[in-house]
Amino acid sequence: MRTHLSHIRNLGILAHVDAGKTTVTERFLYLTGATHKRGEVHDGTTVTDFDPQERDRGITIFAAAVSCDWDGHRINLIDTPGHVDFSDEVERSLRVLDGAVAVFDAVAGVEPQSETVWRQADRHGVPRIAFVNKLDRAGADLDTAVASIRDRLNTVPLVVQLPIGREDGFTGVVDLLRMRALVWGADDACAEGPVPEELREEAARRRRLLEETVAELHPAALDEFCARGELGERTLADALRELTAGGEGVVVLCGSAYRNRGIEPLLDAVVAYLPSPTDVPSVRGTHDGAVQERAADPTAPFAGLVFKVHSTATGRLTFLRVYAGTIRKGETVLDATAGRTERVGRILRVQADRNTDVDRAVAGDIVAVVGPKAARAGATLCAPDAPLLFEPPTSAAPVVSVAVEARRSLDTDRLASALARLVEEDPSLVVRTDPETGQTVLSGLGELHLEVATEKIRRAHGLDVAVGRPQVAYRETVVRGVSGFVYRHVKQDGGAGQFAHVVLDVEPLDGPDGTFAFGSAVTGGRVPQEYVRAVEAGCRDALAEGPLGGHPVTGVRVTLVDGATHAKDSSELAFRTAARFALRDALRAAEMTLLEPVAEVTVTAPDAAVGAVLGDLAARRGRISGSSAHSGTTVLTATVPLAELFGYASRLRSRTQGRATFTTRPAGHIPRASGVART
Repeated sequence: MRTHLSHIRNLGILAHVDAGKTTVTERFLYLTGATHKRGEVHDGTTVTDFDPQERDRGITIFAAAVSCDWDGHRINLIDTPGHVDFSDEVERSLRVLDGAVAVFDAVAGVEPQSETVWRQADRHGVPRIAFVNKLDRAGADLDTAVASIRDRLNTVPLVVQLPIGREDGFTGVVDLLRMRALVWGADDACAEGPVPEELREEAARRRRLLEETVAELHPAALDEFCARGELGERTLADALRELTAGGEGVVVLCGSAYRNRGIEPLLDAVVAYLPSPTDVPSVRGTHDGAVQERAADPTAPFAGLVFKVHSTATGRLTFLRVYAGTIRKGETVLDATAGRTERVGRILRVQADRNTDVDRAVAGDIVAVVGPKAARAGATLCAPDAPLLFEPPTSAAPVVSVAVEARRSLDTDRLASALARLVEEDPSLVVRTDPETGQTVLSGLGELHLEVATEKIRRAHGLDVAVGRPQVAYRETVVRGVSGFVYRHVKQDGGAGQFAHVVLDVEPLDGPDGTFAFGSAVTGGRVPQEYVRAVEAGCRDALAEGPLGGHPVTGVRVTLVDGATHAKDSSELAFRTAARFALRDALRAAEMTLLEPVAEVTVTAPDAAVGAVLGDLAARRGRISGSSAHSGTTVLTATVPLAELFGYASRLRSRTQGRATFTTRPAGHIPRASGVART
């Protein structure tokens, strides 16, 4: 029996590392009957962290899809990584989700990666509800965590529960919509009853505050509030659902996943407040330059997006979100991205590393298919007679690189094959050959990202590889430009020659990393438009290698101010070549500076160790940007060059006797202090 589209929820679990999202996922599976034993992260028995590296390291590395059923609804769930090095996995997952549960630590509140994944969800317009976890920990405080959500995420928290008990005494919650108490006993069973006498006044106050906040945001709720002086339970629930869908507020629940408290109401909230595939706007794609929409309708032409590729011992799994239509096993589909057809041999309902064969998948489903040989993450699969191309997820630019080589020359070809498979599975990894040394260079989003990738080569492919010291990805930019830079390209070697004359202005361009702007100020048709486009292409070619160290050039504006052509010898190739050499020489004449990648580092250390931490950060050219103290610990925030962070984990442990922890997130590029050079 198929589930109606309105009874499907496609959601992800988002959080900072160690906030408890995998434990929340495990409790979902256990309470819904999908598993019969609670998996624990510390025991290495979780369903979603099934990769050996995930169990060894105790963190989620790869996004894992699972399904379960609750209250007549099917929940397709993706447990996402929480470490910043694997944020690209989160990005690809968010692209195919309709909603998300953001998990926060009740002690730490909003943490750096919490902000990162929240902003990613903002970009994709994914509605969220929040779950404040670990209320049983010492120092846990719901109000403090909610305040951090309000202040750091710039959203309106709509708190629908009140904790019963504090820290070790946390036993349940008060449901502020129904004004009933939910208490979990020693057997983990949930018992419903009246609100405890000592909490009735506080529960009433918080219910009133919730009603007032909702009335301020929701017109229909405001009308009822003005007419009756209060909001009914149905009105309040409907308003919360609409505010969640519109991103105007975030429903906040609380509990302790590890102690099995608060999970049932969280599942109820997923069903009540997060949208189904029919509630989200129709998906948009293009065909022959025209924008088309496809509704979540099983009878529409098939269209789906590949968000993950995984190679297993038994074959290649292509993870797919079906947006429209129906896909059946044995059918032929079109890979609109590559322009080739693929045959679907099997369709699988995935449960992490286990799966079940199904005959078909319809709009709203998240499944894995076996058969496509070349479909990559971000590819659009669609009906051959109704082509459609979706915008693929974007991948972050790599910031760290290592040289890798097989220790045995006989394994060189096997290493090349293993690297190709890695890049196929993880588009944020880039493999290239260094033109000077001939070494194979693997680039990724961080030191841990590359550690996991190289370890996967060793374990999955049985290869013994040597890995060089990590290197960061520098960039170059213009500090002071040049005006009226003249370059004439003339080549005559018999027959038709090449002639192009260009005059360029080069100046700095303020903006985010990776910016380049090109313009033409040529008048009178001195340079035809087709040659102007060739000049822009040549300038882009020149930006691949800067004059300081051969690093990519960013933050530059180039204007073509004049030029000249030859009746016979001018061509697009000539102007592209002239522009490439002209900008190369102009950058040598300009004042340039090196940009180095930096990270925002948040260190949590006991007060007694703060001096040692500050001294070490200063030695690493760190710039302190903030600090706060709480219950005998200090949280320091600093901006540190990424090149100085290699090996920081072990250094921090030794300086603080293992009592300090740290997290990082990318913070762009800044000028290197010693990188200014005039050539």
